[in-house]
Amino acid sequence: MMTLAINENRLAKPGPQNAALRDYDSVRRAIAFISERWRAQPAIEAMAEAAGVTPDELHHLFRRWAGLTPKAFMQALTLDHAKGLLRDSASVLDAALDSGLSGPGRLHDLFVTHEAMSPGEWKNGGAGMTLRYGFHVSPFGSAIVIASDRGLAGLAFADPGGEQVSFADLKRRWPNAAYVEDHDGTAALAQRVFDPKLWRPEQPLRVVLIGTDFEVRVWETLLKIPMGRAVCYSDIATRIDKPKASRAVGAAVGRNPVSFVVPCHRALGKGGALTGYHWGITRKQAMLGWEAGQVGLP
Repeated sequence: MMTLAINENRLAKPGPQNAALRDYDSVRRAIAFISERWRAQPAIEAMAEAAGVTPDELHHLFRRWAGLTPKAFMQALTLDHAKGLLRDSASVLDAALDSGLSGPGRLHDLFVTHEAMSPGEWKNGGAGMTLRYGFHVSPFGSAIVIASDRGLAGLAFADPGGEQVSFADLKRRWPNAAYVEDHDGTAALAQRVFDPKLWRPEQPLRVVLIGTDFEVRVWETLLKIPMGRAVCYSDIATRIDKPKASRAVGAAVGRNPVSFVVPCHRALGKGGALTGYHWGITRKQAMLGWEAGQVGLP
C-alpha cells in the first residue's frame, strides 16, 4: 500500500533530477513485481500498488518512460518475449558481422564508433590517463559516466545510495588513472547516450574499450547486436571462433565497462533465460522493455 511518505514526496514537487530518479524507482519496483508474477498476468492495480503509485500514474509513467503500456511492458518481460528476441538471432548476428551493419534495427540504435586501448595501456591500468566522471539521471537510475580525451570510457548504474560503490567498481578497471569529477563536462555524453533523438550516424558516439584481447572481441560482437534482438553466450562464442568458451564469454560480458552502449543486456542465457546482469537483473529487464518501446516491438 502507498505510504504517507510517498504522498508527501509527491507534494514536495522535487526538482527534475530527483523526479526522474523517483520515476525509475517506481518503474524498478513495478518491474521487480512483474518479473516475479508474470505467469499470473497481474492486473495493473496490483502493479501500481507494488510501485507505490496509482494505476493511472503507472500507466502514464510507462507510456512516457518506454512508449509502452504496463500490460505491453509485462509482455516484453515474459520468457516468450526473451525467446522471441533470440529467434533467428544467429543469422542476424552472422549478417551483421558479414556486412559490418546490424540490420534495420540499427536505424533506431546508438551509432557508435569504438577503439580498443593498446595492450600496454591495458597492462599499466590507465597510468598517465586523466579520466573525468559525473553522476547523471538516466532512464535506468543514476548513471556514472567516465570520459577520457578519446571518448566514453565507462558507464555504470546505481540505485539510490549506491553511487559510490558503482563508481569504485568502475575505477578498479583503471586503478592507476587520475580521476577528476566533472559533472558539467560529462553531461553532454550522458545526454548523447540516453536521448534517442541524439543517436545520429553523422555524429557517432566515440567509445574507448579497455580489456584483454578476448574481452574486446566479445564487446565488439555485442556492438553488432541490433536493438530489439538478443543472442546467447554460445552464439557469441561461435562468432569469435571459441565455440566452447560460453562461460568465458559470459564472464567477459559481465566485465563490460561501458554498459548499455555496448549492449551486454542483450546477451541472454541458453533458451532465452534472463541471466544475471552486473548492474542488476531488474535493470536488465528494464533495458529490454525500454528498447522494445523504442523500436515498437509487441
